[in-house]
Amino acid sequence: MAATITEGDRPGSYVLWLDGRAQSQLDPDDPTWLGFDYMRRIADVLDAAAPPGEPLRVLHVGGAAMTLPRYVAHTRPRSGQVVLEPDAALVEDVRRLLPLPPRSGIKVRPVDGVAGLPAVRDDAMDVVVLDAFAGGAVPPELLGTAFLGQVTRVLADGGLLVANIADRAPFPLVRRAVAGVREHFAEVLVGAEPPTLKGRREGNLVLVAGAHVPADALHRRAASGAAPYRLFTGTAVRDSFGGAQPLP
Repeated sequence: MAATITEGDRPGSYVLWLDGRAQSQLDPDDPTWLGFDYMRRIADVLDAAAPPGEPLRVLHVGGAAMTLPRYVAHTRPRSGQVVLEPDAALVEDVRRLLPLPPRSGIKVRPVDGVAGLPAVRDDAMDVVVLDAFAGGAVPPELLGTAFLGQVTRVLADGGLLVANIADRAPFPLVRRAVAGVREHFAEVLVGAEPPTLKGRREGNLVLVAGAHVPADALHRRAASGAAPYRLFTGTAVRDSFGGAQPLP
């Protein structure tokens, strides 16, 4: 991957570009500011995963500029976080240009999700965040049933999977991801922006899965947010994103 870090439109903010695409936007002095809507949606899940300020154990599959790990470290001090990021050169650039705060509790391992997840202990994590891309797309092996089985193993009781998936209507990748997730988790939620749902452009859909997804809290967040966002739960997930076979 070709990575570049440039200054953002907001004073003090930076944008990480991967393969010519803007992948992360952050303000190191204000980790709660999240420039991309899909990251705010993932942050909504992280906020709802436990009472405010309570530490969380979070595994990030894909790290890039460490935007979400920084958010957790700031909003939930003493959280233990592990980032699986195979691009060692990218990690070095981020550490040099956008260093992590001291005593952040963020541990970065130079390995991809497929290779790194088996080394994580059973029941070790409260949340697994999947935000990994190669060539602008989520590697399909990170949405397959074998990988999802590993996710369920490392999640503690009540744990959540949150996945960012870039797709375009009629959402073939999201449909296959939903099919695989439904084999491992009792509840599934999918969120997307209206222009993406209407097929006007490719977009980032956020998938949340667990034994008990905090759907009510996420609906309140979606309703009060600055950017419109639609959430699908229950049978609406099956009706809108069903009909596919899981990835292997």
